[in-house]
Amino acid sequence: MEKLIMAVTYGADAVYLAGSMFGMRAAAGNFNSEELTEAVNLCHSLGVKVYVTCNTVPNNREAALLPPFLEFLESAGVDGLIVADMGVFALAKRHAPGTHIHVSTQAGVYNYETARAFYDMGASRVVLAREMTLDDIFLLREKVPRELEIEAFVHGAMCVSFSGRCLISNYLIGRDANRGECAQPCRWKYHLVEEKRPGEYFEITEDGGTYIMNSRDLCMIDHIPELISAGIDSFKIEGRMKSAYYAAAVTNAYRHGIDAALAGVPLDPVWSAEMNLVSHREYGTGFYFDRGGPGQHYGTSSSIYFSGCDVAAVVEECDASGYARLSQRNKFSVGDTLSLLTPGGLPVTFTAGELKNAAGEAVESVPHPTMEFTMQLPSYAPKYSIIRKIKAHA
Repeated sequence: MEKLIMAVTYGADAVYLAGSMFGMRAAAGNFNSEELTEAVNLCHSLGVKVYVTCNTVPNNREAALLPPFLEFLESAGVDGLIVADMGVFALAKRHAPGTHIHVSTQAGVYNYETARAFYDMGASRVVLAREMTLDDIFLLREKVPRELEIEAFVHGAMCVSFSGRCLISNYLIGRDANRGECAQPCRWKYHLVEEKRPGEYFEITEDGGTYIMNSRDLCMIDHIPELISAGIDSFKIEGRMKSAYYAAAVTNAYRHGIDAALAGVPLDPVWSAEMNLVSHREYGTGFYFDRGGPGQHYGTSSSIYFSGCDVAAVVEECDASGYARLSQRNKFSVGDTLSLLTPGGLPVTFTAGELKNAAGEAVESVPHPTMEFTMQLPSYAPKYSIIRKIKAHA
């Protein structure tokens, strides 16, 4: 719920999430029935749409659970169901007839004939295969009915397998990637082992093992006008396993980027720079500009992420003068260089001045997780504004 609130607060037109079953992120802290209903009501009160993922490949036992779940989603008022399996598609038409059907990227929509076929079956949107180039998308847009919406990923982690269809996790540890349980073995470090020399690990590169299937993160913040020109209706940010801060900062940057592109003005460089202030692998542009996907391989540790800041605190309330009550996230001290991120506003750098704890006593630092404190900010900051401590290398 915290991630949803941050995404909505920082400019999302829609959010996608999962219920307790049938979503491709089983470990994402998904929504139970009561939470999902609450999420829909909150989003609709703010003019934001809610799409629920039903994009796993269910087995026979799970298929029997789908009809009541789909009926519940329709009664809760969700705006769209994201599906990949043909059986789920058919059940959605039967048990949630008033809810839009979006075809998941897992279905591998890679050409206009497939997109048209799904449209003829009743889909209102297709989430394109991530392997498509901009030229592919432009042609697809020309060849399909204008009523069929096109969605594409623009930011976040990439899967080395075609449209997420992978069995490596199943083979290695018995966790089914197609039912939301992927262990991401593509991020692991591999050596060669010769069958007659068990336990002897041979180097693949000069530096030892290698991450032969590890892909870079996607970042298209600098190419939004081209994406719009190609006919994409909806930009999708991957991030259900990321932090609430990630959801806020990335959504905020793309919101500004889209608004700038639609207004015909250049993107302020500050929003490109924001992409380096969230945790990420090395960035690339995926397949958008080349079918071979040059530079997608990220041959270093899956556990090394780049982030230019730590989240220091979140604003709980603030008066007109900028004096705020906040909740701590990471320790910082008087005199530290901070950055204030507000919904809709430019980031503002400032120096931490006087800090007071909940008892009103002056303190030199705020060291305790979620402790409440007060401080003067450089300007008014609404609830959910974020204070960041900028790292020296950023």
